[in-house]
Amino acid sequence: MGLDCTLPQAGRLPYTDANFRAAKVFVFGKWCEEAVGQPDKVPLDLSGACKYGSLFMQRVFGGAIRGNYEHQYNFIDGQRVDLSHEARDVACMRHPYLHDPEYFQVPELQASLASCLPRAQRWADEFLAQQSAVVAREPIDR
Repeated sequence: MGLDCTLPQAGRLPYTDANFRAAKVFVFGKWCEEAVGQPDKVPLDLSGACKYGSLFMQRVFGGAIRGNYEHQYNFIDGQRVDLSHEARDVACMRHPYLHDPEYFQVPELQASLASCLPRAQRWADEFLAQQSAVVAREPIDR
């Protein structure tokens, strides 16, 4: 088996509400950039972005990826975390948070995740650099 994203990974940034909000804004911006030049495909939310979003979140905050044939989300520090939780496609799903570990062994999913990983990794690296720059600009309390 190739990529096993269901195994917990170490995070590079602490998972906090503020960091989650920043990550969500960042990923939505990247998701919109993907639609540039395709006016009929401009996203209103993160519908369809769960593979990229869950891989991005794992690279940034660690944890494991869970999901099923309809949807993927993260499990970080004992809690379910879903970057796409407000997306229309997730709202229409009957069981978006059902976890099917065997699904992650399907060769087609493995190939799909492998094809999404380079972009998700680039996004994660860019986001982490951006967050690092924000922290560096914050005044030091004395």
